[in-house]
Amino acid sequence: IAMSYEVLARKYRPSSFEEVVGQDHVIQALSNSILQDRIHQAFIFSGTRGVGKTTLGRILAKCLNCTSSDKPVAVPCNECVNCEEIKLGRSLDFYEQDAASQRGIDAMKELLQTVPQSPANGRYKVYLLDEAHMLTTESFNALLKNLEEPPKHVVFILATTNPEKLPKTVQSRCLQLNLKTVGGTVLSKHLQKILKSENISYDEESVDLISDAASGSVRDALTLLDQAIAHGSGALKSNSVKELLGTIDNSFLVTMVDAIIDGDGVGAYKALSKIEELSPEYDVILKSLISILHKASIEKVLSNSPDQDIKNLAANIDEEFCQLLYEIAINSYSKFNAHPSPKEALEVCILRMLAFNPIHKIDNKNTSNDTEKKNLKTPKIDNSKALKKDLESKKTETANSKDKCNLKNNSDWLELFDLLSLSPFARNYFGNLSFLSFEESLITLVQPEEESNIPENVFKEFQTVLNAYYGYEIEVEIKQGDNNNSPLNHKKKIESDRQTKAEKDVLSDPSIQKFLDKYDGNIKDGSIKPVN
Repeated sequence: IAMSYEVLARKYRPSSFEEVVGQDHVIQALSNSILQDRIHQAFIFSGTRGVGKTTLGRILAKCLNCTSSDKPVAVPCNECVNCEEIKLGRSLDFYEQDAASQRGIDAMKELLQTVPQSPANGRYKVYLLDEAHMLTTESFNALLKNLEEPPKHVVFILATTNPEKLPKTVQSRCLQLNLKTVGGTVLSKHLQKILKSENISYDEESVDLISDAASGSVRDALTLLDQAIAHGSGALKSNSVKELLGTIDNSFLVTMVDAIIDGDGVGAYKALSKIEELSPEYDVILKSLISILHKASIEKVLSNSPDQDIKNLAANIDEEFCQLLYEIAINSYSKFNAHPSPKEALEVCILRMLAFNPIHKIDNKNTSNDTEKKNLKTPKIDNSKALKKDLESKKTETANSKDKCNLKNNSDWLELFDLLSLSPFARNYFGNLSFLSFEESLITLVQPEEESNIPENVFKEFQTVLNAYYGYEIEVEIKQGDNNNSPLNHKKKIESDRQTKAEKDVLSDPSIQKFLDKYDGNIKDGSIKPVN
């Protein structure tokens, strides 16, 4: 019984340039060369799998030998004998050889014996060598002379996924056209067009999932589409496609990342347990986590994400911390296969993210302090002098807490800023703010208009540290204005003054001047450093 079903990747294989998806730059170059009668003697079509290298080679062969005109055409008729025979793979003027399986010198010699012969039915003899980088050195050497000075009726096409493996001598004799990966909206629209032609119901999310999973390959996308249609009993539904691809609902991942940002280890592992209920592979979870952090990083810069969850996530995370989380995830993924337990590898990755979270560390310190305070309120029977001294110290600290609030000017703010135990993230943001006022429990600081908003988690850290320092709730307000007297600017000014003084002291030292004059020397710029 003959099989009647034809897979989508073959059924919708382009038969002309206009049907090729996502390779407009290559199609324009080939079409123009045909129309201007400037056909090159040898081509290299390079690109990843499934983007159309072999397909373009076949279409080019049809364009050169189509009998619908007395000269090569940019649009083959696909009806003449030559077009039909090339399509069916039985043309006497079109040689397609798999260089991966027929890579030796004997196969190459046999092929090249046909080069001097005139075309049987067409204008050109076209030789398509698929996966050309697999040819042996001897085969390439045998091919060189024919690539450089082929008969006028011969055109060579070398299709390869690794053009860098082709000898430079071969590359220099060919016109190289690099095919791009096809993804995003272009591929999704192509898949939707095919689904409509096949009268298959679908939702856009399922199509986007298949497009993303194809990683830029049109052929892979069509193969996945075939699988998804079969898996969904003739229809495409997002839940069915997610189950097929092992894709995770991003909302769970975003919840987990939010918990990591907030330093909430329990919340992060609760989100992970919900993800595990979907039974995905652990490397898929980590890859999806990397993708979300990447999208959040892009959103921080471009603010163009269509996903509201990503927008919220980006608003809640500091740029430096986002990059740190990304590096931790990438590092974990690079060592994922070496780990004996995939689940443990993912859990350790999350633990590292929590460990390097400044908010998490602050919360731990506060929890520790709260425990100490509780223990001090209800101490066990212990007459040790150390405990009595500690209690008296706590009472004195509480009694003098109002003295700490005596912030009158920017000098007091500079002194306070140095005393606060802030993470590098918070120190970088709040170090650029100047002092404006402090009334009751409200501190007002100033930042320039061009400065970006302070992330919520960093703002929370600053308030937490202030509250711990003063012993009661402090409100922080930020206004627009001049920040010339900020702690970081003040530090830069001090360093600049020290550098100027150091250079002045060295250059005015008589012994140094005498030494330079004696040996006709000079002091290299930037070599003078102030003494710490």
